[in-house]
Amino acid sequence: MKNPKVEYLPMYRNLILALATASLLLTSACSGKSAVKPAPTTSAAGASTGASATGDGAVANAGTVGDTGGSGASAPAGVARLIYFDFDSAEIRPEFVSVIAAHARAIAANASIHVRLEGHTDERGSPEYNIGLGERRAQAVRRALMLQGVGEGQLSTVSYGEERPVATGQTEADWAKNRRVEFVYLN
Repeated sequence: MKNPKVEYLPMYRNLILALATASLLLTSACSGKSAVKPAPTTSAAGASTGASATGDGAVANAGTVGDTGGSGASAPAGVARLIYFDFDSAEIRPEFVSVIAAHARAIAANASIHVRLEGHTDERGSPEYNIGLGERRAQAVRRALMLQGVGEGQLSTVSYGEERPVATGQTEADWAKNRRVEFVYLN
């Protein structure tokens, strides 16, 4: 007597082959950019090459504000208004926890303050992927602020993905500057 599983094996093999081929065709037919992002290059010592990062991983010149960001509301004086992220990540780095806490104290203390959190990415990846990643980054900062007492109605988020770079070069240092969330104080 024949094993019934053996008779169906060629049929399943053809189905799997057909699905794999269709998947490859759809992937290559999509946008000209790959959805898979290349990993950042590292030197033999393990540090990112060309990055303008400090020893603790923070990007130098993180952008501080004591002004209104072009609006009527004030950001906390001397506190960075940029939160930087690692490659392909929406996780808040430890060195920015105190920055978020300072903003949270200022926003929670004044119910009339409204802040827009703008998520940005570097250029690697498809535009669609980067819009989603920028939104995840902005939402991560929003959740952190709300956990520290900021009202939901005081915050809004927007993702610009790769569309508003601050650095236009093709180095890890440039890409690191573009992976950010910006605090924009409104009113």
